[in-house]
Amino acid sequence: MVDGSSNVHSCSCKDEVTPRFLNLLLLDVVYGIATQSLTILTLGAPRKKNPMMQTTPQRLARLYRVLRRAHHIYVVPLFIAVFFSFLRFIVWMGMSLDRVFFPGLREKKADRPIVLVGNPRTGTTFLQRFLSDNGFGSGMQLFMMLYPSLLLQAILKPVLPILEKLSPAKYHSTEAHHTSLTSVETDDVALLFRYMDGFFFYGFFLAFDDEDLWENFDPQVRDTSKRDFDWLDQLWTRSLIKYGGDRNVAKLFSLSARLPQFLDRFPDAQILYMARDPLAIIPSTMSLVTGPLDRAFGFWSKPVAEQRRYLDRLYAGVVMILRRFHEDWVAGKIDKSKVYIVRYDRMMGEFEKVMDEMCEFLGHEMTPELRKTVDTLAEKQRGYRSGHKYELDKYGLTEAQIRRDCAFFYDAFLPPIQIGESSNEPSSVLD
Repeated sequence: MVDGSSNVHSCSCKDEVTPRFLNLLLLDVVYGIATQSLTILTLGAPRKKNPMMQTTPQRLARLYRVLRRAHHIYVVPLFIAVFFSFLRFIVWMGMSLDRVFFPGLREKKADRPIVLVGNPRTGTTFLQRFLSDNGFGSGMQLFMMLYPSLLLQAILKPVLPILEKLSPAKYHSTEAHHTSLTSVETDDVALLFRYMDGFFFYGFFLAFDDEDLWENFDPQVRDTSKRDFDWLDQLWTRSLIKYGGDRNVAKLFSLSARLPQFLDRFPDAQILYMARDPLAIIPSTMSLVTGPLDRAFGFWSKPVAEQRRYLDRLYAGVVMILRRFHEDWVAGKIDKSKVYIVRYDRMMGEFEKVMDEMCEFLGHEMTPELRKTVDTLAEKQRGYRSGHKYELDKYGLTEAQIRRDCAFFYDAFLPPIQIGESSNEPSSVLD
């Protein structure tokens, strides 16, 4: 595809969480063990079965328990915690001073975001970066989520190359997902770093617990929408000030399970929902997640029973995300005029038509320059073939099982259609 050094990010990059992100996450989450005082460490295993973890200390206590019991990590996180406790204090100070040094924050409104919604591995990374690079709006770079203060970002920007070299993420391969501190990334990361909560927190850590803690992260049981959307509003406003734009281009796969609440909070938002064959989504997601878990924790060396329990929970979570959006969609809880369905196979086979429709939906002009970029990219996509192959039985799955469990999704969002040239969907460039 397009060389990664160009304005258009490489389309061979893959979605969502990466080894780089996992390493940064590991460093960031453990700081809370120190910042929440000795109480966090002395809480130990909760005595009440499957308690509702409402507070950060409760979640961090459970995290430390998982790190000890499932991964045998005891002391090192405590040393790292000292550094990140200091860093979090600096972030708090910086955000407090932002309103003094950036008075425009009082007037700027981040009320018209373009938000990509859908499961991981549906082409969201490619499309978010493409839209950001081509003037549709501004996406948030990873370092902006780690250091959300505008003042702190200005101070740290000159030393970002040094921070990149010092990052343990330098060992990861870019074949799975090209990223860096200056890459536009999923906004779910910002929520994770702020609250140590959400689907990422469960999927990468607490899904290893002896008990299934899913209900603590299920929006139908424990809805943190107001908290999360208020934080995103602060970060999106700062992003608009930083780049001088008027629209954000965000990516939030967690909105699949709570899109009605989001549209209530941001009524002028426009949603791009990414729909891809679950037979491609599910094994690709499981491969992307277990890869860094294996490098960090030796996942594939763990007892088979532990592997299977974790994979079953991960599979259930991926299907749940598909199901929740479908339920809200067919129940009429989502204003369909604010949503454009982006079929992955159409992105591959007729990108030009998809972008024409998307521009009309978003009210964005298809300029000659944009047309040229779209046409060039479309031709390369049609000719690309990926070498990535996934074996379902490695994850304890079968094709019949996935088709049965996701039949609702095929019927609603992936009816058979004729798409120009064959897109060869399972091995496409937008992974």
